[in-house]
Amino acid sequence: MSSLGGTAVIFDLDGTLVDSEPNYYEAGRQTLAGHGVTDFTWTDFEQYVGISTAETVAHWKERYALEAPRDVLLEQKNRHYLALARTATHVYPEMRKFVELLAVEGVRMAVASGSSREAIEAILAGTGLDASLRTVVSAEEVARGKPAPDVFLEAARRLGAAPADCVVLEDAAPGAAAAYAAGMRCIAIPYLAAQADDPAFATAGLLVRGGQSEFTARAAYDWLVRSAASS
Repeated sequence: MSSLGGTAVIFDLDGTLVDSEPNYYEAGRQTLAGHGVTDFTWTDFEQYVGISTAETVAHWKERYALEAPRDVLLEQKNRHYLALARTATHVYPEMRKFVELLAVEGVRMAVASGSSREAIEAILAGTGLDASLRTVVSAEEVARGKPAPDVFLEAARRLGAAPADCVVLEDAAPGAAAAYAAGMRCIAIPYLAAQADDPAFATAGLLVRGGQSEFTARAAYDWLVRSAASS
């Protein structure tokens, strides 16, 4: 029997399983440039880490006074992103090891992301993670994106797991807040080191302050075992 008991694990995708944020930045830069905004920088982009694509585009429309409809902007950004994602998405090695450890244990797993379902499935298929991560929930499929808990609660429902039995892995403060609101434990691996002191990360059961450079599959697994034993 697994030492993880009935634990289920829900992964955020972008910045957590895969380093896709550079692709999102470039897709956003290309989209905005097509509408005359040519000064979009990485620093500008950082404020959107952890926010759904739909919410990001809505903010851009207001901030840059874009005339194009939101659905047009969303389609353009997704198209640019998918072109990059299919050929240039890097899986964090220790995250891949962690997924493999959990798969051997028969742990129920899901991906819950602010990205479109098409983007999620393209990345999982392109990286081979789809062999273990078959349950997928996009923010497009729920009423509210992160920091609302909807996407994680839907993932738990599809896994047949109670929220209290779920552990979320997240890189962004809105995602950590969403996990807490869902009544789930959280392993937080901040994508941006400067955000490690965000109050949302203080709710995590395990905070890897150094981000992916400090995350190890074995340490995360051992924490899960201890957490399962004490829950």
